[in-house]
Amino acid sequence: MWKKRALYSLGFWLLGIFALMGRLIQLQLVSTEDLTKHHVNLIEASVNQRSQEMVVDNGRGNFIDRNGEPLTQEKLPVLILFPFLSKMDWDMTSIATILGISSSSLKNEIEKNDKPFALGEPDPILLTKEQMEKINSLHIPGVFAVNKKYNLTDYPAEQLIGIIRENPNELKRRYPDKELSTQTLIGVSGMEESFDEFLLPEGKSKLVYHVDGDGSPLFGINVKYVDPANPFYPVNIKTTIDTYFQNEAERLVDEYGITKGGLVLLDIQNNSVLASVSRPNINLKDPYNGLGMHNMMIEQQIVGSIFKTVVAAAAIDYNLDEPSRMFDCNVINGKPDLQHQYGLLNFSDSFARSCNNTFGTIARELKEIDPNILEDYAGRLGLSEIVGWAGDVYHFENFRQLKDEKKGRVFTSEDAKKDQNFVYYSGIGQHEVRATPLAIVNMMATIARGGKKEMVRVASKIEYKNQTTMTEFDKKILPGETIAPYTAMKLQKLLREVIINENGTGRWFQELPFEVAGKSGTAQTGVIGENNQELHNKWFAGYFPYKNPRYALVTVNLGVPADEGGVNPLFADMVKLIYEKEQQNQ
Repeated sequence: MWKKRALYSLGFWLLGIFALMGRLIQLQLVSTEDLTKHHVNLIEASVNQRSQEMVVDNGRGNFIDRNGEPLTQEKLPVLILFPFLSKMDWDMTSIATILGISSSSLKNEIEKNDKPFALGEPDPILLTKEQMEKINSLHIPGVFAVNKKYNLTDYPAEQLIGIIRENPNELKRRYPDKELSTQTLIGVSGMEESFDEFLLPEGKSKLVYHVDGDGSPLFGINVKYVDPANPFYPVNIKTTIDTYFQNEAERLVDEYGITKGGLVLLDIQNNSVLASVSRPNINLKDPYNGLGMHNMMIEQQIVGSIFKTVVAAAAIDYNLDEPSRMFDCNVINGKPDLQHQYGLLNFSDSFARSCNNTFGTIARELKEIDPNILEDYAGRLGLSEIVGWAGDVYHFENFRQLKDEKKGRVFTSEDAKKDQNFVYYSGIGQHEVRATPLAIVNMMATIARGGKKEMVRVASKIEYKNQTTMTEFDKKILPGETIAPYTAMKLQKLLREVIINENGTGRWFQELPFEVAGKSGTAQTGVIGENNQELHNKWFAGYFPYKNPRYALVTVNLGVPADEGGVNPLFADMVKLIYEKEQQNQ
């Protein structure tokens, strides 16, 4: 009996030993860099446990504005101090004298930190070039004056540029063949996500020293500087953003209380975004709570009367814009219009005053010619297209600068485009008509250029670390049919009539320093808000100067009551601001 028990006991212990050996093999040989579902890197964790480091540069690429100024990160001249200084004699007095602070305050800062730190963080003391040279000339171990990269917590165009986060699972899914630390930051929205593979770090630049279990230096007081030493990385993504216009645009959007909506300012010559504002802001502490992560400027919105521009283009080409023809603007779809009583108007005045019946009626007539005409002309003007820059870049096929941009639409089914009522309301930008603000501002730029349809750029190039060019994003034609120059010319006159007509919906802009051409829009959303009021999308889109177009601008306020939230003052103030800036630069 005892022999059987002994065999069972021996077998149990042998199984336990084999299990421990298997676990040891897994930890030390098999899963050293990818343990459990959390993808723990044991080698990395081991190094972190026996060393302390101060990361000077995380190695991720940067975003800069069109003038080369940093947008998301900046390098600050700071003093790095290591905690082992509290256990050794060193020339504290000289450092304090150079900094203009007391030795006691410097000593207190070191004693209360158990890891390397920048003096004064979270608001570090900034050093002059002379101070940095003096400090480093003393060659004190554990004391370094360096330029340390900081991520800006408040940066412009945050939805356009996007945010970065640690996400080991997503990192492994995206880059299964790359050897990257599980702590590698990746882009999770905006351009940070679109350009992520370009921005990945080659490695961190850091100051490192090894410690024992008590945090004391393990190999003396030598601090090692680790640098990837690659002259080409990290890269800079040179955006088309103008920091001045961007900051002022954000200020004005907030000043006018736009909590959902924003604006896009376009350089017509280069067809590039100078400013893009989307509200609400991103809640950086909890980004996925709410709408902050959504860039409203590249998402589908109900456009309302802005779409009459598309109907007008088709009407011109199909000779439905006879000047002598009159439309009854007291009715809408055969019934009295209870909101607008404009009487009989011709085509041009109908466009200026935004008469619904005129464009609903013309939309029906176009349907009788060809049910696909409205969709065709929406495409010709880029409203139903992805308009952001796309093309082949290195090994990326059809690389998109705006990965999350949505397409617009006119109808959602074949039956809808043949339905009399659906077509009527589509002609005035209601029913299923949707477009992004980016596509709308691009439509204005297209008309201003005489019908030439181009892709919209938010980045002009990628630069290596040494400022040489990796790749450029040249101007590109947007594929597909376009409107004729003659059609564009007539649209230009219609858009200008909106402003100069004494009853035009844009007559408020007659006194602006630039001559403006544009179109307003008020779209019913079908959503009922407080006090049982239906909410609307308020728009104004246009370009300026009229005779020498350089800028296209769209302003939009989403989901506001009919008698609130107008965007005309915002549009006007942006035009004035641009004019004043141009005058200063002359």
